[in-house]
Amino acid sequence: MTLSRTPLRRHAVVAALALALVAPTAGTATAHASPSDDTATARPSSSDGADRATAADAATAPLRLPRPTGPYAVGRDTLHFVDESRRDPWVPSAGGRELMVSVHYPGRHGGGHPVPYTSEEEARLLLEAWRADGQVSPAAYSSTRAFARSGTRPAPGRFPLVVLSPGFTAPRSTLTHLAEDLASRGFVVATVDHAYESVGTAFPGGRMLTCRACAPAEQPGMGKVVTEGRAKDLSYVIDRLTGGDSSWRHARMIDGRRIGAGGHSIGGAAALATMTTDPRVRAGMNMDGSFHTGPDGIDGRPFLMLGTEVEHTPGHGDGKNWDRTWQGLDGWKRWLTVRGSGHFTFTDLPVLAGQAGVVDPEVPLSGERSQEITRAYVGAFFEKWLRGEREPLLDGPAARHPEVVFQGVSPLKTGDFADVPGTDAPGQ
Repeated sequence: MTLSRTPLRRHAVVAALALALVAPTAGTATAHASPSDDTATARPSSSDGADRATAADAATAPLRLPRPTGPYAVGRDTLHFVDESRRDPWVPSAGGRELMVSVHYPGRHGGGHPVPYTSEEEARLLLEAWRADGQVSPAAYSSTRAFARSGTRPAPGRFPLVVLSPGFTAPRSTLTHLAEDLASRGFVVATVDHAYESVGTAFPGGRMLTCRACAPAEQPGMGKVVTEGRAKDLSYVIDRLTGGDSSWRHARMIDGRRIGAGGHSIGGAAALATMTTDPRVRAGMNMDGSFHTGPDGIDGRPFLMLGTEVEHTPGHGDGKNWDRTWQGLDGWKRWLTVRGSGHFTFTDLPVLAGQAGVVDPEVPLSGERSQEITRAYVGAFFEKWLRGEREPLLDGPAARHPEVVFQGVSPLKTGDFADVPGTDAPGQ
């Protein structure tokens, strides 16, 4: 069993990315360094040389995430949570269940300091797991330009909360472009690293926790164990961000009546599992993950299923798994697939690969289109169900997004918006 459902071609994509990148010539970034300001190299005059130089330019130009589309600046805080009521399922001797959380929030423009995309050691472990070690510089990957800043003053008002969980073995950093965009549009977004379930995540005290869950997770039935464990993690994060003794300095920004959950791969499956046990979560979405628990108990709350066409077309591939879940969802729901996409289309990976000039023939959708589609549909979903906005993008096929296929649509019911706090929007 492969919990993240990562096809073997993933390694070809990352290896190609590795070959397209070179180590920066001006020093090595540290775990807390700001992104460097490297510039592209000059091109030779010959045509063959120009082709080689074009690839070299892409390789040496700093990698960067796409600019957020919303009106707010984006702040980011990093939090360490320990749930003392639960022992870690993978390393019981470690004590309570530990989580690392990046909280992206709407901020005021001006001020703050750049934050690193990830640490160099976390980048090294990720690239090693993806078989790109020795071919791509961890310093280059960790220095990816992000837009969030630390110390950003929070925007006035109260905002919905969205918690996001990454795929199995993937760190929370792989959901950064989506988190930044949602925050810029007026959401507080918490991306979560679950201890021992990524290839490497930095924890306080200089600890680097690696994937101790990887070997046990290969056993039958462990997908359900991981999914249900993550659901408890996400509920605990909500507790810590919205409770009376909140651990976050800007907790007053969060409107606890408007909470959503989502994720990539098994993180998306965990979003559904969270909804079945936590009524505070009003809306959920899954980006290309197999479901390991049913939808019993979500009581008509909306759910978005966004996946690859190859795996998640009804009746084909993993689509049979989605068929069962779709039939059990009893409220507003959408099943969308994206032509030309791959399992990592909905993460940062194709964005960074595309900037390096990498093209995977099995995943032809560009990194630019990948992020545009992901942001558009996930953003519209949470805008609709946590803010009560009319979002015609979710009604049916759109000319500006021809890659997106509507596999399943449920009608909007009378009163669907009636209990969205702060809005009395009557419908679509």
